[in-house]
Amino acid sequence: MPSHTESKGSLAIVGLGPGRTEYITPRALKAVAGADYVIGNASYLEPLEQIIRGKQVIRSSMGKEVERAKQAIELARSHRVAIVSGGDAGVYGMASIVLEVLEHSGEDIDVEVIPGVTAANAAASRVGSPLSGDFAVISLSDLLTPLEVIEQRLDAVFSVGIPVVLYNPKSRGRPHNFALAIEHARKHLDPATPVAIVKNALREEEEQIITTLGEIEKSEEAVDMHTTVIIGGRESRIWRMKDNVKGIITPRGYHRKYVY
Repeated sequence: MPSHTESKGSLAIVGLGPGRTEYITPRALKAVAGADYVIGNASYLEPLEQIIRGKQVIRSSMGKEVERAKQAIELARSHRVAIVSGGDAGVYGMASIVLEVLEHSGEDIDVEVIPGVTAANAAASRVGSPLSGDFAVISLSDLLTPLEVIEQRLDAVFSVGIPVVLYNPKSRGRPHNFALAIEHARKHLDPATPVAIVKNALREEEEQIITTLGEIEKSEEAVDMHTTVIIGGRESRIWRMKDNVKGIITPRGYHRKYVY
């Protein structure tokens, strides 16, 4: 059995949101600023350069999540450590990995999970209000979840007619998963169902495309790992925002209760 040791350090698992400093919460910035060590994927550390200057910074790469977690826990025995994650650390982020490793380590370390703006929130904010009520979020990455399980989940959530947010929609290694998701959506939703394709939400070089489920192939080239795709539900509709720009709104039902 692992031995339990008393820790003099602390560990903050920090969600950085979409990447730009103005969308990082004050609590997240304070945790990073107060850390002795800051650990994270190199791309996530870029917007923090001014804050982490002079600190011990450990940069890592994709695929090294477990190694990062182990190193963070080891250092947190006697230091203040911040391990950073894009979006919200608890939504497809570093929180579960770190907490699982910590559980098996037997260490008694003070841990705080600090939330951040998710990719779903960021993308939705750029195209109106497509996620006004119930919605689901599903990752199309089958690195950790079997594809058949992903397809079962897609079929289940599309069948109830709520908006669905697709994370990790397409990569070079799995170019066909997005097409499979669209097939499942079309089993249950009308071709006129609105779809938002948002690339680099709340970042530089942001792109937005509003299309429909029936015509999404015309815009499929824009879909990649930097893209979040929102497929509307049965109540969702396209509406026009400022300067005649298209967006999506999913009514919550007030129109049925009040006259406006």
